[in-house]
Amino acid sequence: MNFLRGVMGGQAAGPQPSGAETIHKLCDRVASSTLLEDRRDAVRALKSLSKKYRLEVGTQAMDHLVNILQTDRSDSEILGYALDTLYNILCNDEEEEQDAVTPISASGKPKNASSPDETAQKQSDDLGAQFTEQFVQDPEHVTLLLALLEEFDFHVRWPGVKLLTALLKNQGVQVQGIILVSPMGVSRLMDLLADSREVIRNDGLLLLQQLTKSNAAIQKIVAFESAFERLLDIITEEGSSDGGIVVEDCLLLLLNLLKNNSSNQNFFKEGSYIQRMKPWFEIGDDNSGWSAQKVTNLHLMLQLVRVMVSPVNSPGATSSCQKSMYQCGLLQQLCTILMATGVPADILTETINTVSEVIRGSQVNQDYFASVNAPSNPPRPAIVVLLMSMVNERQPFVLRCAVLYCFQCFLYKNQKGQGEIVATLLPSTIDANSISAGQLLCGGLFSADSLSNWCAAVALAHSLQDNLTQKEQLLRVQLATSLGKPPVSLLQQCTNILSQGSKVQTRVGLLMLLCTWINNCPIAVTHFLHNQENVPFLTAQISENLGEDERLVQGLCALLLGICIYYNDNSLENYTKEKLKQLIEKRIGKENFVEKLGFITKHELYSRAAQKPQPVFPAPEQMLFDHEFTKLVKELEGVITKAVHKSNEEEKKEEEVKKTLEQHDNIVTQYKELIREQDSQIQELKEQVESMSSQNEQMQTTVSQQLAQIQQHKDQYNILKLKIGKESQSNGQVDVSQVNGLQTEELTQLREEVEELRKQHALFQTQLGDKDALISALRSETADSSAGGSDHTELLKELEALRNQVQAQSAEINQMQTERQELLRRAEAGSSDEVSGSGGSLEAGATAEVESRLAAQTAETEILKEAAKGLSESRAELEQQLAAATSTVAILQTEKAKLQTEVQESKKEQDDLLMLLADQDQKIHSLRLRLKDLGEPVDDEDDLDCRDQTDEEDYEEDDEKEEDKDEN
Repeated sequence: MNFLRGVMGGQAAGPQPSGAETIHKLCDRVASSTLLEDRRDAVRALKSLSKKYRLEVGTQAMDHLVNILQTDRSDSEILGYALDTLYNILCNDEEEEQDAVTPISASGKPKNASSPDETAQKQSDDLGAQFTEQFVQDPEHVTLLLALLEEFDFHVRWPGVKLLTALLKNQGVQVQGIILVSPMGVSRLMDLLADSREVIRNDGLLLLQQLTKSNAAIQKIVAFESAFERLLDIITEEGSSDGGIVVEDCLLLLLNLLKNNSSNQNFFKEGSYIQRMKPWFEIGDDNSGWSAQKVTNLHLMLQLVRVMVSPVNSPGATSSCQKSMYQCGLLQQLCTILMATGVPADILTETINTVSEVIRGSQVNQDYFASVNAPSNPPRPAIVVLLMSMVNERQPFVLRCAVLYCFQCFLYKNQKGQGEIVATLLPSTIDANSISAGQLLCGGLFSADSLSNWCAAVALAHSLQDNLTQKEQLLRVQLATSLGKPPVSLLQQCTNILSQGSKVQTRVGLLMLLCTWINNCPIAVTHFLHNQENVPFLTAQISENLGEDERLVQGLCALLLGICIYYNDNSLENYTKEKLKQLIEKRIGKENFVEKLGFITKHELYSRAAQKPQPVFPAPEQMLFDHEFTKLVKELEGVITKAVHKSNEEEKKEEEVKKTLEQHDNIVTQYKELIREQDSQIQELKEQVESMSSQNEQMQTTVSQQLAQIQQHKDQYNILKLKIGKESQSNGQVDVSQVNGLQTEELTQLREEVEELRKQHALFQTQLGDKDALISALRSETADSSAGGSDHTELLKELEALRNQVQAQSAEINQMQTERQELLRRAEAGSSDEVSGSGGSLEAGATAEVESRLAAQTAETEILKEAAKGLSESRAELEQQLAAATSTVAILQTEKAKLQTEVQESKKEQDDLLMLLADQDQKIHSLRLRLKDLGEPVDDEDDLDCRDQTDEEDYEEDDEKEEDKDEN
């Protein structure tokens, strides 16, 4: 302990040990002491020396400190000292290392620093990297730190977080790999965000920032550990854009998780987290006094929105996010910031860029942006206000670039917006009392500022991009140059300025505009060639040997002349394709022309502009290429080179081949449409057959039910007949009153039976009417069908069964009538016998009563006879209806035969069509081979042919199945 007091306290008498000796003794004490207090004091001493003697402590004490972390887990104080010491050794923070890099003399006094601060910091970084590499050589060391983070004690958890952050800064990839394979490694680090102590939570944010850098796997794990929910909650608690450095750290972590990670972006969108971003951009009316931290926070928030709708994302994901941002009101909130006053310039620039990418390629968002008005008097469209800034040379360069990008995104895949911009230049729509977008573009195109010329030319070119209609409409624009002179067209004015020899930036912008304008527009090519001065000017520019700066202009002139050749319709005799190629060969030379054309893609700024749509340039003079124009150059360079080298005969052959191909394509298209129509008809017929089959099943079910009912009635009738027969045999010698009673019961039963038969008869008539209606419906359906043969046979069987049922019922009715008459006859005979046998003993009143009963029974018998007669008539009508149904079935069979014949003829026609298509495909294939041999680019349609062939095979298989079904 005296030794430690000498190190920690006052100096003792005698010579002082050097720093290395002191550290060596402390390390021995840590390794050999058995008392926890002695080890704790030694580690505390090493911590106090670790900044000043970083190299010595790191070299001698690292292994002992790691051993402390492993063995003394029960004492939080010694753990904290050990972690702090390791942090001081590994950390490369400049403010904490300035003492460590100061040279020490042998006496312990600092020497004068002779090396610059940068060299000292570099040495410190190298030292930290070396110690970190040594520490992470054993993955168990990192796993040990992850386990220590579960300790809730502040003096252990906080140094552990800082130490792990330092390890990730120095050896990020290696430490990320260890944490990734460690069980629950990422989950333990995510728990830091839930710590109630803000210091640990904030340092946990810094740790997660380092952990998620450039590692998609860890980013996904962190995202699915509810990182988005926790981070957005922290941002809201800290005051959103008005918050402090913690909000900035959360936003940086969100950027790490979302940038270039489509899985996390989709999870963020599906979790409805885009809607939670809207309150971030709610600014008050008083926008004065923006703090630096608020500017930083809002800048990161805008970047976060841009990450979700970046053009480098997949089109489907970008479109979905754009839709969500419009629906939740985020786009409207950004437009409010865009038109607000007092917003700092860098925030306004980034907001313009953000709005640009939110509306890019989204028709709904573009339409909304076109409807936004600036809060001016009178109100002006936001597009007009932005264009005023773009053509104003006093505005910052980055702001003008942002406005140009916004205008390009507004017109991207937006033919409606292109038409509205071009319409503001047409004579019929110009309003002299207001400033329009077209007027601003023309003003910028012809101003004295070369940057305004370039921006206006590129903006106008985007108004014509892939829109033939607007290219033709722009030819109508007339400009008044000066008083007393006739107006000239916009196309002519552009070529006039081009020939006057203005700045390179201006000429490049005008040439890009002209190339975009006349590309794929023969009418514009004709207008351009109609001016007799244009072609001589282009050939003179290309043929001259100019300096390095003019090479790009020469290349663009060659591109413009090449477009005039490739899209020339030979309507001008002096400037046909052949004459222009002869002119190039005489004045320039084909090889020289191709070489000058290649100057465009070889320019150093070309590849930079081709990388991404946003125009980002370090300086105004380097603003030469537009992203969309680089695509046009890539598309045209090869075809123009081939067009210049082709002879007249090759062109004629190519035209003939193209016409033949077009004719064959038209024929193939017609046949394909015919086959599609026939396929649809066959599908409809199949559906009808299925419907008829289901109806047939229902009818069969109904017939089965009716048969069951008839059998039930037969059984009841047989039982009744047996009962009546037994009663008549056993009661042959009964008195008159008993006979009358029995006869009354029998007559009642007979009446009930007749009533049931009448009801059944009515039911059968209703069912027969339904069958007739069904037959009529089937006849109308079968008139349009070609595959219903199997159903007609089933209908015939069903009608035959119905006929048999009706005949059986008629026979049963006749039998019941016969039995009823027999019963009546018996009753009458029995009644007369009983009356004659007892005539002498009965009174006159009894005779009258018997007679009245007999009269009533006779009347009832007459009624039953009439009912039986009605049933007989009904049976005759049913037989007639069955005969009519039989004739209908015969007609249907005839129609079925006709339809089968038509189906066979249709199959023969389809086979002929398939043979013709095969011949046509063979001819097209040979013609394409000839085109390829001639050097013409031909689209590869092997995939389409394969798909068509597959459709034909499926069609033939369906036909075979239908034939098998007909045979069965």
